[in-house]
Parts: sequence; C-alpha cells; structure tokens
Amino acid sequence: MPHLTIQATPNVSIPHEESLLKALNQALWDSGHFGKATDIKARVLPVKTFLVGVEDDEQQQGFIYAHLKLMAGRDDKTRNQLAQLLVATLEQKLAPEQSGRASLQICVEVEEISPIYHKKVMGS
Repeated sequence: MPHLTIQATPNVSIPHEESLLKALNQALWDSGHFGKATDIKARVLPVKTFLVGVEDDEQQQGFIYAHLKLMAGRDDKTRNQLAQLLVATLEQKLAPEQSGRASLQICVEVEEISPIYHKKVMGS
C-alpha cells in the first residue's frame, strides 16, 4: 500500500506510461513515508471519452487525474506533501511532451483507504 491510479484524457501525450509510473513510484518511495518500495502500486487507466466544459473548442484542454490511496494514519500535512510531490513529478515528466496539443491540468487527490481493507500475498 499505497495505490496510485492515473487517468489521462486522450489529448494528453504520455509517450512511455511505464517510465511515468516508475518516476511516480520513485518519488513516493524517496519521500520516506513508506516501508517497502514494493508496497507502492501504480497503474494508468485509459480514459476514452471525456468532456471539458460544454463547447467543442474546450476539448483542447486535457487533464491528468492522480488518485493516491493510503492506509489510515497520515496527517493532512503529510497527505498534502505527497500530493504536491505527485503534481511536481507529473509536471516535470509530462509538460515537455505536450508540444502545444492541449493545455494540461494536473489534479491529485490523496485519501485514506477504507478501514475495511484486506490483502493477501500469494506465492513467493
């Protein structure tokens, strides 16, 4: 744990999703808030259909939404630091790749996972 989910509109260019996830996981690991690097799990979920605003010309605006779910117990200051860290990493990795195709908005939400959460590791 934590779980990081990235959603990006199709007009946002992410040339190497695996590299982006590695950079995000590395940033979270480097924060010092997690016990093992292998606890950090990330994925990119495709967004096929989206709408920004109500007019066709507003579709030049793209967005990235990152959702980080953590086990309970981290204070607001820590969650805010992690959100800022993810925004900075996403900006660093993705802003140069956009080349004017779309304006890019980066949104990060950090929340605690439900206290009813079960995990079982199978195999070695």
